[in-house]
Amino acid sequence: MDRLNDILTLASDFLWGWPMIILLLGTHLYLTVRLRFPQLRIFTAIRLSVKKDADGHGDVSQFGSLATALAATIGTGNIIGVATAVALGGPGAVLWCWLTGVFGIATKYAEGLLAIKYRVKTKDGRMLGGPMYALERGLGWKWLAVVFAVFTACASFGIGNTVQANAIAVLANESYGISPYFTGAVVCTLTGAVVLGGVKSIARVCSMLVPFMAFFYVLGCLVILGINWHYLWPALKLIVNAAFSPEAAGGGFVGSTVMMAARFGIARGLFSNESGLGSAPIVAAAAKTRNPVRQALVSSSGTFWDTVVICAITGLVIVSSVLAYNDIDFSNGAVLTKQAFSKIPYLGTPLLTFGLLTFAFSTILGWCYYGERAVEYLGGMRWVKVFRVFYIAAVFVGSIINLSLVWTFADCANALMAIPNLLSLLFLSGIVVQETRKFLWSNRLDDSDE
Repeated sequence: MDRLNDILTLASDFLWGWPMIILLLGTHLYLTVRLRFPQLRIFTAIRLSVKKDADGHGDVSQFGSLATALAATIGTGNIIGVATAVALGGPGAVLWCWLTGVFGIATKYAEGLLAIKYRVKTKDGRMLGGPMYALERGLGWKWLAVVFAVFTACASFGIGNTVQANAIAVLANESYGISPYFTGAVVCTLTGAVVLGGVKSIARVCSMLVPFMAFFYVLGCLVILGINWHYLWPALKLIVNAAFSPEAAGGGFVGSTVMMAARFGIARGLFSNESGLGSAPIVAAAAKTRNPVRQALVSSSGTFWDTVVICAITGLVIVSSVLAYNDIDFSNGAVLTKQAFSKIPYLGTPLLTFGLLTFAFSTILGWCYYGERAVEYLGGMRWVKVFRVFYIAAVFVGSIINLSLVWTFADCANALMAIPNLLSLLFLSGIVVQETRKFLWSNRLDDSDE
């Protein structure tokens, strides 16, 4: 295991070097400018996300699609991921994480648009789409579409499964002394009960779970920020200054550099909001929508909620708590958020445990759908049932293995997914602009694409 972890660490260091950071942020910035700052349309996107499109065609509602995507993205990346970024890259990582979300809104918009533009309808009436279909049908790059699908299937066992299960097991053990084996068995059973029902079952559960879990988690964060209000402004200044000048972090964060802050902030930002990763478009393709731009806007709102709001609040909670309390061990990302929440008397630890449990469980559900569609693209529906069995079993395995190994594997899988997806976004950006001009810039959002 140690040898494997060393190999994966080397691979992660290579994949998440400056070339990936430039490619990812470059794509975010390029699409932001070329699409005339779609971030400015965020309130329109939020409004559309809660409306039913009666004239749309698809398998699930726009909100159901968004809820499933949010279920897959709002997870340990928001809770433990941000804490890990701070522990490894210093407080400046929070700003890089946030910037990845702000500019990533444009990338998520483009992904959602291409998902609808190039989706296909199966013989049994289901809608299938995502980067593999954009690569094959939009660019004719079948080989790269296969590569993306393979990486997606692999990543579903990392970012979507074992990382989430491990986070639940670690926190349950740290907080209540519950055996990881018992936790793994329970989560495994619950996962099987939902995913065997397919996308409609997953979307139904996520539509109920996501608003509920997000509300209580944000409420807990706001309580902590209220307790730490004297340290909010110092925390904000530290986050901004440390992002570009590691010395600003002070002796408590010795060893952090601008590169480390950027690398871990961007990596955790991508892990959290998945903009550029190519996962969310897979479920966006199933949405009932009348034209690609409507769903593109709805998809973009997911990044806003996930990173611009929730990750930013989490980062402020962590950094302000480190400044406020001398007894917080900020070198251990796995328990850093737990220590911050423990400052809420009586309710803090149970609230965090509930938040992490629901966040992580919903992510497991959402990523099961992504993995299924990747496997279906590669080998047809006959392999989906086999995938489900392995996926459910991996929940138990993830609960009992080393956290460092899981996170490093997840980072590698994320990068390997992102590369072909980002290439498709760049080469098909002209199509994205064409559709945006047709429906958004011409104020024809209510028109049908048919």
